[in-house]
Amino acid sequence: MKFITGSVILLNIAHIMFFSCSSSKMNKKNTLADNIVVAHRGAFKANNLPENSIASLKEAMRLKCRGSEFDIWMTADDSLVVNHDPDYFKIPIEQSTYKQLLEHKLKNGEKIPTLREYLLAGIQDKPVTQMVLEIKPTKLGKDRAVYITDKVLNLVKELKMEHYSAYISFDYNVMLRIAQLNPKAITQYLNGEKSPAEIKKDGIKGIDYNLSVFRKNPHWISEAKQLGLILNAWTVNKDEDLDYFISQKFDLITTNEPELLLKKTGR
Repeated sequence: MKFITGSVILLNIAHIMFFSCSSSKMNKKNTLADNIVVAHRGAFKANNLPENSIASLKEAMRLKCRGSEFDIWMTADDSLVVNHDPDYFKIPIEQSTYKQLLEHKLKNGEKIPTLREYLLAGIQDKPVTQMVLEIKPTKLGKDRAVYITDKVLNLVKELKMEHYSAYISFDYNVMLRIAQLNPKAITQYLNGEKSPAEIKKDGIKGIDYNLSVFRKNPHWISEAKQLGLILNAWTVNKDEDLDYFISQKFDLITTNEPELLLKKTGR
């Protein structure tokens, strides 16, 4: 039998206290806002901010939206940038360098943000707004799509933001790639042609379909709930549509009117 000295006991207690504090801190970091509001391209509309700008992201964070969605492309020189359209000031992003994109600024004076800059702007001491990364379909082939997807996931991991990031895409192969690399990642498919059963079988966590898809296929709502899938609808802006998806108890609603949806849900 070995005797344990007092100093060893104190050291062990210190270790326990350290890891307990670290765990508690991580739990706080994992806390997300308790509402269903996903700001589409950030909270841009009410204050006339540029879509997908860091300013619109920060406004979504200020409002304490559950999530803030934004769009990702890769330039010809492999820079990941945040912009909705495939062109930026009529410059085709995938065929241009990042330096070329810097020739133009957003209407509030910001430059087009890199994904790194955008994610860093979304880091908070107690994150409440989930970063919803939409990986745009590339026209440059499947290998390029895999490369872009891997690069996005590696950056999120490097910045230690996996615990409050989610991924969406119209490219089903992108969704499958993410599910393969990180089965725990929150993934939601956008295109709308896959049934909840197909989504579940392929290990994707949810469906994030246009509101018209759910109107045409209302049975998918109950099916998705039974399968434990995340339910999200986009882009829901009108009063009657917001009321409908609230009544259907959707997990998330993506909207250009986050202030209105927050008010409707009492948040």
